[in-house]
Amino acid sequence: MAASLRLKAAILSVLLLMLFLAVWHVSTLPKAGASVVNPEYAKLVGQQASTGQKSAFPTPSDFGAKLVEHVRNPFYDKGPNDKGIGIQLASSIGRVLLGFVLAALLAIPLGFLIGMSPLVYRALDPFIQILKPISPLAWMPLALFTLKDSDVSAIFVIFICSVWPMLINTAFGVASVRRDWLNVAKTLEVKPVRKAFTVILPAAAPTILTGMRISIGIAWLVIIAAEMLVGGTGIGYFVWNEWNNLSIVNILSAILSIGLVGMLLDFMFGRLQKLVTYVE
Repeated sequence: MAASLRLKAAILSVLLLMLFLAVWHVSTLPKAGASVVNPEYAKLVGQQASTGQKSAFPTPSDFGAKLVEHVRNPFYDKGPNDKGIGIQLASSIGRVLLGFVLAALLAIPLGFLIGMSPLVYRALDPFIQILKPISPLAWMPLALFTLKDSDVSAIFVIFICSVWPMLINTAFGVASVRRDWLNVAKTLEVKPVRKAFTVILPAAAPTILTGMRISIGIAWLVIIAAEMLVGGTGIGYFVWNEWNNLSIVNILSAILSIGLVGMLLDFMFGRLQKLVTYVE
């Protein structure tokens, strides 16, 4: 039954994709009497400005050809503003993972402390409620001013946006551990550190992984906007730079790459979450 459902879902997905491509193809067909110039291939931006011609949106075949080009040579480096999409993605993923790991090193232990101590929870809750709603990008000017480095500032922004989901979910998971288990550990005089690793952590692990999954998704969203602001390298900067070059087909390629990487990150944490839940 499950296999049949998966097969039907896959067929429906393929049909929806084919429908989308067909609509895209039809919508990009040249209209009778219309004069269009595609800047990706014609390179006539100056002429367009003088004649009033409009740029053609790339067709599915244009997009497919550009994808093949990116896949064939994703790591080329021809200078600061001309790097392969593989290099741009690797830069973004590296920043995300570094900021995410740093956030986890702070958020998970602190979440344990908050979840286990009502006093610490009451003391820190006002600060959390004030800082949590602040947009991560609002920290960017302050980070650039104090850290003096665009890469470090982008990592700091990822750190900020990743902390809160992990912190809140960890605290909730720890506070929700069954009292019976804690009472048994207390009766057996289990030391706090051992209790945290043998009783609380296994019980709270699914909730902690949920927070981590949410954090990695938010971090991947935020890094695109952050890189548009700071420039340099990264898939966000690549999108903005290609917009300046009027290369819509490259922007579409980057958008697809961003979506695929985001899906892969979510899939990895989703599998890990299911594994932890199954083990429990």
